[in-house]
Amino acid sequence: MKMQKHLYLLSSLFVSLIVFSSCSQKAKEPFIDPFNYSIVKKVEAENAAVVSAHPLASEVGKQILIKGGNAIDASIAMQYALAVVFPNAGNIGGGGFMVLHDKYGNSHTIDFREKAPLAAHKDMFLDEDGNAVATISQDGHLSVGVPGTVGGLFLAHRKFGKLPMKELIEPSIKLAREGFAITEMEAKGLERVANDFRKYSTIPSAFIKEEKWQAGDILVQEDLANTLQRICDEGEAGFYEGETADLIVAEMARGGGIITLDDLKNYKPVEREPVQFSYKEYDIVSMGLPSSGGVLLQQMFGMLEVYPIKEFGFQSVEAVQLMVEISRRAFADRTEHMGDPDFVSVPLDKLLDREYILQRIIDFTPGKPTPSSAVKGGLMQLQEKEETTHLSVVDEEGNAVSVTTTINGLYGSRVVVGGAGFILNNEMDDFSAKPGAPNLFGLLGTESNAIEPEKRMLSTMTPTIVLKDKKPFLVLGTPGGSTILTSVFQAIINIIEFDLSVEDAINKPKFHHQWQPDLIYIEEGFSETVKNSLEEMGYEFKRRSPIGQTEIIMISDKGIEAVGDKRGDDSAAGY
Repeated sequence: MKMQKHLYLLSSLFVSLIVFSSCSQKAKEPFIDPFNYSIVKKVEAENAAVVSAHPLASEVGKQILIKGGNAIDASIAMQYALAVVFPNAGNIGGGGFMVLHDKYGNSHTIDFREKAPLAAHKDMFLDEDGNAVATISQDGHLSVGVPGTVGGLFLAHRKFGKLPMKELIEPSIKLAREGFAITEMEAKGLERVANDFRKYSTIPSAFIKEEKWQAGDILVQEDLANTLQRICDEGEAGFYEGETADLIVAEMARGGGIITLDDLKNYKPVEREPVQFSYKEYDIVSMGLPSSGGVLLQQMFGMLEVYPIKEFGFQSVEAVQLMVEISRRAFADRTEHMGDPDFVSVPLDKLLDREYILQRIIDFTPGKPTPSSAVKGGLMQLQEKEETTHLSVVDEEGNAVSVTTTINGLYGSRVVVGGAGFILNNEMDDFSAKPGAPNLFGLLGTESNAIEPEKRMLSTMTPTIVLKDKKPFLVLGTPGGSTILTSVFQAIINIIEFDLSVEDAINKPKFHHQWQPDLIYIEEGFSETVKNSLEEMGYEFKRRSPIGQTEIIMISDKGIEAVGDKRGDDSAAGY
């Protein structure tokens, strides 16, 4: 009996040493110099490639692949890294969607969208006169949905991962604890929201300092490193229970939030049926509800298929008008019918019926706009914020992963969990604050996206994989709120119809229309000739800031091309 006890103790000690060494806080050989690195916009690779919003995250993903990890492993490691090096949108305090096409030819999707807390209710953002108060739904503790990212990453790893989870988290712990040099864009972002961090966070964080943030400053996040360490050591319970959960709930209590220990412990990600459809010789795999992205893509490509858009030419007057009118109709359907399928009965069979889709575009007249007031649809929901991030991965085995995550606004709610070091989302703003009546922006809401406890808010995130001959051809996605859908739509068309290079497909000026408001939004550099011609028809335009940051990988007979968008610090890596 004594011998068995000694063997048990030795065995337990051995296991403890294994766990500690795999989650060791000691410095290891760096994947990349975090204090002196470069942004790489394009790589050509033979075996595998990644692309994300930050070069350090992309390098982490590449090294995981080199170590023998698969695309899921790399995407998980990159997501944790983005939580450290890309705090304005990378996160463990938000949620998102993952689309996977595996080496066996099967497609899968995981929904780890945030949920409304148990204490949430549909009138929680209305004042005493019944008016929507946007500052409450967008800023501070009450705007926070229950985070899903950590749960989603663990579900993906259980189902499809290869390397131990601890190996995937270690690079992020190192980056958080030892620090990294921030870019000029990051310095500007931190300065922009410095006062908000002081206002909405109840305890000072690593994002606050007396001097102005400058490019090259070293950002050390000790509290975040400790949080990642707990996840590394304890698994999901290291986030949704124990010390981290206690810190989240304490932060909520100090700031008037409503997330509880039960909210955190009860959160579960969900596997969903992917949206899959064909467009000519291509098969497209995307995310289903509560992301509207895949459903709308299927509608939009269904409407497009009957027109010779290749003959029209890239961003010709004819092509732009057609794509605007298609977008107008799809967004009207989104608003009328869509919400969390666990709470709302969505008539997908009708929305995706080919005859119905073709009927939607039958009243389109070339050379003449269709006013949005004449397009049947519901009432427009609150407009989504654009601080989202995307990553794309392909590995040697033939797996392809497309992941879009978000904390909604720029640095989310600007609430940093005291003692835990990560930023919480302000995703509650993606619900309709007041169904059926205008909010402070003049936008209207629908019952299908009204706030309910444990409900997931509607999204337009559109992680997508395009197959050619049943194998991954394009892996792409982008941040950008409601512009995500049109950006993904345009990128695919630019490549498969207009034969643009991968770089041009995502970097050329974009345009966007979303039914309401009845405007075509354009970036700087959009053709004045095309704009003038469409204005003569009766279309109205509005110039706006850059649209999205598309991360794309193309796999062809020539090899693998991974390209990061020029609009940010996006960077590719491969081998």
